[in-house]
Amino acid sequence: MTAKFLSLTDSEYAIFISQLKQANERLNAFNFIDENKKSGKIISVKDNICVKGMPATASSKILQGYMPGFNATAVQRLENSGFSVIGKTNMDEFGFGSFGLNSEHPAKNPFNEEYVAGGSSSGSAVATALIKEHVSIAESTGGSISAPAAFCGVVGLTPTYGAISRYGLIDYASSLDKIGFIGKSADNLRDVMEKTVGSDPKDTTSLSNVISNKNPHKLYVIDNLVENIDESIKDRFEDLLAKLSAKDYEIEHVNVDYLEYSVPAYYILSMSEASTNLAKYQGFKYGFKVKDFSLNYNEFFMSARKQFGKEAKRRVILGTFIRSKSIKQRYYEKALAIRHAIIARMKKFLNDGFIIMPSMPIFTPKISEVSDISPVEAYSMDMLTVPPNLCGFPHMSFPYFYEKGMPLGAQIITDHFNDYSLLDFLSEWESGFKYKFKEEIG
Repeated sequence: MTAKFLSLTDSEYAIFISQLKQANERLNAFNFIDENKKSGKIISVKDNICVKGMPATASSKILQGYMPGFNATAVQRLENSGFSVIGKTNMDEFGFGSFGLNSEHPAKNPFNEEYVAGGSSSGSAVATALIKEHVSIAESTGGSISAPAAFCGVVGLTPTYGAISRYGLIDYASSLDKIGFIGKSADNLRDVMEKTVGSDPKDTTSLSNVISNKNPHKLYVIDNLVENIDESIKDRFEDLLAKLSAKDYEIEHVNVDYLEYSVPAYYILSMSEASTNLAKYQGFKYGFKVKDFSLNYNEFFMSARKQFGKEAKRRVILGTFIRSKSIKQRYYEKALAIRHAIIARMKKFLNDGFIIMPSMPIFTPKISEVSDISPVEAYSMDMLTVPPNLCGFPHMSFPYFYEKGMPLGAQIITDHFNDYSLLDFLSEWESGFKYKFKEEIG
């Protein structure tokens, strides 16, 4: 098969935009839709990635009105290859969230509007589920691609850290952020990956390593991670393993030390970096402007930073505390050590196989149910997506089952710079699995 992307005539485009706007009123997939006719293949872009001439708000009031005059490198490379951006997708503010609800108008699940879409790339997953032959450019810090892809029944590809330039990305945590893709087919995901991968002089963290596709036929299951998930999810996952075993994959159950510390280590590091990155929003330069210059120093900055949402404020406060001189050694430096220890232990298995696990530890929750979850409980929902993100390993969530009309996703992880092997695996899986995409538009 070859990659196929939606491309419309003038008359088709007008109908498409009308349908998209109607769907968006219900599902809040987009923060901005460009109604001007687009030539070429249509993609969407998460609202924390800059597109010239389109708002870039990261779903935050503090960035309302910010209009970048340049493209992110990933966007520019795709535009150079004949792609056009249809709009900017909804997300948790600055990427802070697992359910997609930390936004002024939270995205809703395309399979059932009572359910969450997942976060933080909620809008990208919803847009991909809705639009035929679509890929959305997204971003992951601790699971922001895998979680919404799993809940919305699409495929989320998170590349190796540094494989794709982060130039033009509105930072959350610089050592963790990765631009990636949400799509529906291995061919489409491979096409956009090939066109965006590679080093960039504008981003010193981007790497020039050649992406490979070393295809192991061994699957490792990390028992000390999977044992903590919902029992019904475990049962469905065992069914998946049986299917893969029938396809001649060798399954081996293992334990990996220190993974119980991956979530606290991740949040210590990500909050520390977030508090630094968000310090630049002072009411002067980006988005929201403080116009009353008679205010004293504290009042001026407080009036700007009141625009942050509740979760953003929480992470800035905690991150600033963690970075303080008296606390840094106790928490931050230990988190760095744990990160390196987990990388070494996971690499032992990724040298000759994939690691496979469910993408999320629970079934897709209803929006009404999430309001009863405490912040600590919400952070623990990332227990399966955090390890590969913390370590910068490429990983992919793909749909493998439908329970009462709602999709389930499984996550497969490979070694650094072996990204294309994930898409080879997906191609094989697609040949025998019947997807139920919500292709309503186009």
